[in-house]
Amino acid sequence: MKKQSFSMLALAIGTTWYLPSLSAAEVEGFVEGASATLQARNYYFSRDYSGIVGANQQSRAEEWAQGFILNVKSGYTPGTVGFGVDVLGQLGIKLDSGGGRINTGLLPAGSDGKAPDNYGRFGAALKARLSQTELKVGELTPNLPVLVFSDIRLLPPTYQGASIVSREIDGLTLQGGQLRSGSLLNEAGDGKMRAKLGHVPQLGGDAATDRFNYVGADYAFNDQRTSVGAWYAQLKDIYNQRFFSLKHSEPLGDWVLGANLGFYDSQEDGDRLLGDIDNRAAYSLLSARHGGHTFYLGYQAMFGDDAFPRVFNNITPLGNEVPTYEFAGADERSWQVRHDYDFAAVGVPGLVTTLRYIRGNNVDTGMGFEGREWERDLDIGYTVQSGALKNLGVRVRNVTARSNYRTDIDENRLILSYTWTLF
Repeated sequence: MKKQSFSMLALAIGTTWYLPSLSAAEVEGFVEGASATLQARNYYFSRDYSGIVGANQQSRAEEWAQGFILNVKSGYTPGTVGFGVDVLGQLGIKLDSGGGRINTGLLPAGSDGKAPDNYGRFGAALKARLSQTELKVGELTPNLPVLVFSDIRLLPPTYQGASIVSREIDGLTLQGGQLRSGSLLNEAGDGKMRAKLGHVPQLGGDAATDRFNYVGADYAFNDQRTSVGAWYAQLKDIYNQRFFSLKHSEPLGDWVLGANLGFYDSQEDGDRLLGDIDNRAAYSLLSARHGGHTFYLGYQAMFGDDAFPRVFNNITPLGNEVPTYEFAGADERSWQVRHDYDFAAVGVPGLVTTLRYIRGNNVDTGMGFEGREWERDLDIGYTVQSGALKNLGVRVRNVTARSNYRTDIDENRLILSYTWTLF
């Protein structure tokens, strides 16, 4: 790696040598502090397409797969600087697929137009901790406002690089890092990172890079009910991005009111492998919780000449983004209404529902007319509370999405999951 690429990261690491060390009570030991879990995930995914727009005329994507995710995390060796290792193993197994039904995101798509019988990945990250500052190098699963942990299919994506997280000041979290490659959510290998603008993945040509740099700060105060954040990210030679956020939660009698506000400012970077990029994105998501009910109202607006950019295959914390439509097209405006209910309030713990409707318009389609779209989602989840199947999770998702400028989608998902604590 080039020396200058890690200059900021090295400076942050260097400053930690002046921080106080952990007390003896806080050092859990390399073996004593270790933990391991194995999650089994059975995933059925089906999408029917109509009014197809674009070169891909596939009318249906339907696959069924079994996944296993092994997470092993060591503790830290004793001493001023503690060392450890995290191991992540992933395996996906095809249960049902076929020619003409691939590309659900559950399984890889082979050059022959078929999904392989299985795929997997095994990676590890070395880690070091000094006081409340932790450095990791290797296989990472970051969850950042500029690179959200997108666990939306059978196996989550991973990245290879280095990250540092510091919590030396109460309420303040500082983060920075550099990622050199990525492993997509339905692939075992790793490679350069590409971008996605709105709903269009930029996969062709030479628009790929081996550098994603980021730095950010989040500060929580007011009894942890208020937090602010500021972030910078660079997908080198493609785009750079600034992000600012404000979150607040306010009890009011039997209600809890909440606000989640954010603003992104994105532009082209370096060699401009995708040309000029001009996007500003603002979102607001207001909530009100009472008993088992939580009501949401959201508004989201895109400004500039282009759709919202992000690393390919990743979702974002945009208030109106969902895994089917993103509502992040050029100049798009969108509204959301949503209702969540936790049935524990009426004596049925483990059962939760989400009903959501989003409508967008004012999209600059580049085709001489205004783009409009809407989506309705229904999610039902249940976690078994007792008996032989205790902690088995079942989730059903049904989606209807319609647009006048992109492909219409009818979608169904059924996900069964169970996690064993190995030690």
